Amino acid sequence: MPGKSQITSSIVALSVALAAGGCATSETPGPSRLVSPPQAQDPYFRAAQTRLAETPDAARARNVILFIGDGMGVTTITAARIMAGQRKGVDGESYTLAMDTFPHTALSRTYSHDRQVSDSAATATAMTAGVKTRSGVVGLTSEQPLGQCAGADANRAETLFEMAERVGMATGVVSTARITHATPAAVYAHSAHRDWESDAQIESAGAAGCVDIARQLIEWPAGDGLEVALGGGRANFLSLSGRDPEDASQRGQRRDGRDLTAEWRAKSPAHRFVWNAAQFKGLDFDSDVKVLGLFSPSHMAYENDRAKDVGGEPSLAEMTSAAIRRLSRSTDGYVLMVEGGRVDHAHHEGKAGQALSETIALDDAVRTALSMTNRSDTLILVTADHSHVMTIAGYASRNAPITGLSKDEESGKTAKAGDGLPYTTLGYANGPGSVYAKGPADKRPDLSGVDTQDPAFRQQALVPLGSETHGGEDVALYAWGPGDTAVAGTIEQNTIFHIMARALGFEAK
Repeated sequence: MPGKSQITSSIVALSVALAAGGCATSETPGPSRLVSPPQAQDPYFRAAQTRLAETPDAARARNVILFIGDGMGVTTITAARIMAGQRKGVDGESYTLAMDTFPHTALSRTYSHDRQVSDSAATATAMTAGVKTRSGVVGLTSEQPLGQCAGADANRAETLFEMAERVGMATGVVSTARITHATPAAVYAHSAHRDWESDAQIESAGAAGCVDIARQLIEWPAGDGLEVALGGGRANFLSLSGRDPEDASQRGQRRDGRDLTAEWRAKSPAHRFVWNAAQFKGLDFDSDVKVLGLFSPSHMAYENDRAKDVGGEPSLAEMTSAAIRRLSRSTDGYVLMVEGGRVDHAHHEGKAGQALSETIALDDAVRTALSMTNRSDTLILVTADHSHVMTIAGYASRNAPITGLSKDEESGKTAKAGDGLPYTTLGYANGPGSVYAKGPADKRPDLSGVDTQDPAFRQQALVPLGSETHGGEDVALYAWGPGDTAVAGTIEQNTIFHIMARALGFEAK
């Protein structure tokens, strides 16, 4: 159990953080920016707009940063908090993450237009464009059928980032996933299928006439385009005939013969393309460069494996810092999305240790943003797009390793289940770690002597599936800065867009 001094120190640290940042929500709201997004009459859009109008207006924000931990449900946050504290040699249960210091919280309902348990395409679209849509669809309203090109223009949902570019603000997107993956794609793309990341996927789907997501990033017509786009996914920008700059044995995915990285560079002398950590660190983000950074052919490495990457990859915190430095040069403010994309991937693999490390990496990026911004003019939101089916179970003793075997609460010895075998504190309702996939249904594998704290360990699961699934429960939303008082109670996920838009002074008509 922690001592009184440990608990007191945590409380004092939290109080100091709150006092230092302050919450600028009592100032007079600034002038409105009237906009007419095409989805303004969408029923989901209007319902969220009406709900938000019932809360008092607040001070205007100059900047907005949206942090999304992909798949970062409440259980994941709790377990990551414990791991983060234990890594520092302090009491994990009472440890304070950076996101824990945010003064306003709410629960966000994550269902999509057609699914109880949604995917990242629909949930990210809810947050960036203010509408609920069909699972698998990016940047289009619920009127658009999945996988159908026809009608997409009429069902386009303008994003907050497009609105921001339209009024001269700077914009950026950062992710540890492919930059064309569902969540970051919701910043700039409008696609009837999230899988259409390159023209190869469109050709395979027989969807001729659709424009792939990578091409939409390069050709994005909003304002003067993204100032910063950092993540993975080089293959979707390179031709089949082109070799990957980091690994000559790999080629691009594009069948149209285009090298979109070259097209990015050709836009202006200010446009730069980088693909490794050394090039990234050599850029001057305090200048007017416009940067496309693609640090892996597919997703970036897990945080635990990042040092092993051949070309070297910047951390999520480093990319966040660079993005804020560059975007802060805008005299009209900025909007930035930062995604910890690989929390989700680790959960799908049933690897809780990896998922918690990715969550801690996202929290490090949040801490970086807090240190570089001012609570009087920057609204920062931290949330998840959806949850996963990981649980914290049993009666483990206080300070027991969160990824270890459960300990008996009285004796402190390894706890045993009804079958006489040990079990881990963390487990999954389904996934590749299913006990039924490894032997007789009446006998679990014995974890005695197994290093369950190895990040590569797969926690045991119940229902056998090749990939663990998302969870459908509400997720947490944390807020700090102008407009943060609207984050309270239980809200629809698409209301997050409206909270950000109102804080920036956008008024949809």
